[in-house]
Amino acid sequence: MDFTIQYLSFYLISVDGKGEEADKRQKHFQTLTTATYEESPLKTFLDGELTKITKRKVDRHAKSENAPTKIGRFIVEPGHELTANPNYNLFHKTRFAEDSDTFREATDQIVQMYLETSAIRGGAVIVATAKLTKFFDDPFVFIMKCDFEPKVATITDEATLIHNVEMAITTKGMKSVQYPYMPEDGMMDPAELKIHQASHAHYFENFLKWVEFEKSMPEIVKSQVYGMVKEHISETYAESSDERVEFEEAVEEWAISPKREMQERFTSEQVVEAAAQIVEQSPEVELKMRLDHMAVKAMLSDFGDRLHFAKVNDRYVLMIESDTVTFEQGFSPLEFLKPDDLHEVIERIQNKPQ
Repeated sequence: MDFTIQYLSFYLISVDGKGEEADKRQKHFQTLTTATYEESPLKTFLDGELTKITKRKVDRHAKSENAPTKIGRFIVEPGHELTANPNYNLFHKTRFAEDSDTFREATDQIVQMYLETSAIRGGAVIVATAKLTKFFDDPFVFIMKCDFEPKVATITDEATLIHNVEMAITTKGMKSVQYPYMPEDGMMDPAELKIHQASHAHYFENFLKWVEFEKSMPEIVKSQVYGMVKEHISETYAESSDERVEFEEAVEEWAISPKREMQERFTSEQVVEAAAQIVEQSPEVELKMRLDHMAVKAMLSDFGDRLHFAKVNDRYVLMIESDTVTFEQGFSPLEFLKPDDLHEVIERIQNKPQ
């Protein structure tokens, strides 16, 4: 992809102290135009980065809650235009700035918004508009944040050997915002953007107060399961009954627990039916669990079809059907096993001392 920079502003962010008492400041270094950017060292520094940002893959509904790359959408009340959103207006102003002064005014506002976010680190913020003339006449907006690299040194001469660099930056681990988001070459949605950050650095997305990010698949499934269970409770138990209160409390605790144990409240048929509703909307939902020290990864659609649970002598038994068994790492004699008859295995489990 061949991007042409229109305007680019470079800022230095300094943070002294921690928490609410931190002294956070920004310093504008330079705003470049197409011509001055071509002669600037920033061209070499950013070479290929805009393409990398644009081509970075992202799932609309990430498989993990801490996915580093997400799709955001400007929040707009029903019946209102995008211009009702302050973040959209600022991005639009930046994107279609007709001169460097207007662009600088908009980027000052962006950097100030970033400064007001908690837990930020010092570094450089670069805001640029760039055209991808192969596909579009209108430019993209890129916001890039490079953290300072600690303990960086450059080789100087035989007398001093090395020289410590106080404020070195690198594109490694760079956070970024791309607006608009381009799901496919030649396609864009003015209501959406793409953000990339280290999975723990949620502050970078938080500075966009009027942008909502698509829910991850685990969040969606959790919400669906929660709704199904609440509906079951309301249909099964009398209002204010002890059973209902106990079940509702258990569900609330389940909803906030990072690790959960088997609840043993629904039959296999009920769970298969509930899973089918989720799989119909999201066929690729994964199923991950641990049985003591053993980890199992499957698809939710496997349950009731090729994956089955049972209980023998108060111990859980997981049965998995497959046409093949493949060993990839760690050689073992198990690879030469001739499997026993299922009924022999069940009998052996039943007769196993507790």
